[in-house]
Amino acid sequence: MELPARLAQDPSRSAILLDVDGVLAPIVARPGDARVPDDIRAELRRLAARYALVACISGRAGADAQSVVGVPELRYVGNHGLELEPAADEWSARLAAFLDDVDWAHVENKGVTAALHYRGVPDEAAARRELDTIAERARAAGLVARYGRKVLELVPPLEANKGSAVRRLLGERRLQRALYAGDDTTDLDAFEALDGLELGIRVAVSSPEGPPELRERADIVLDAQPEVLSLLRAL
Repeated sequence: MELPARLAQDPSRSAILLDVDGVLAPIVARPGDARVPDDIRAELRRLAARYALVACISGRAGADAQSVVGVPELRYVGNHGLELEPAADEWSARLAAFLDDVDWAHVENKGVTAALHYRGVPDEAAARRELDTIAERARAAGLVARYGRKVLELVPPLEANKGSAVRRLLGERRLQRALYAGDDTTDLDAFEALDGLELGIRVAVSSPEGPPELRERADIVLDAQPEVLSLLRAL
């Protein structure tokens, strides 16, 4: 892999930024069962000792992402970067009040955001119709409602996303060389945040459920999550 080799030439000035679910951890039916394989964990520890920054930017809460990855040496930013925002606590309270009136079997309350999962339900079409109604109510309450991979995400209307998290993390360390790997729609913001860098490498981890735009914007396309291990070994 030519581009990863270029990044690896100067690790002290470079960052490796990674999504968790679908990239480091295989997608599973129950998000609580997700775990990063041991061989990937070993590579992450190796990279953390070499690079200026190795960070996980996840839709999960930051503490939850760290539990799934199991490598405390990394930097963790959760809730698509929203955890870094000053208004996070206020919106966490408003979201909790909204969720009190939501009847859904698989609600993942991540503090400042929430995920309503419908992976594995018997009738996905019926589930989407019901979630569409919840989404309308959420928007009326001032929240942003958007669909991801078998999930309806509820987030506050703040100018924060994985892209703003990438820019903040790189700006803290004045880094101009970075690789970002993602697998879903929210990772497009992170891809955009690499524009204008001395070296920006966008990696799409492809799947049948992933957005085609991710492959179109990527510099490297991995055909499946297990290929992430080879990518990390090339860095």
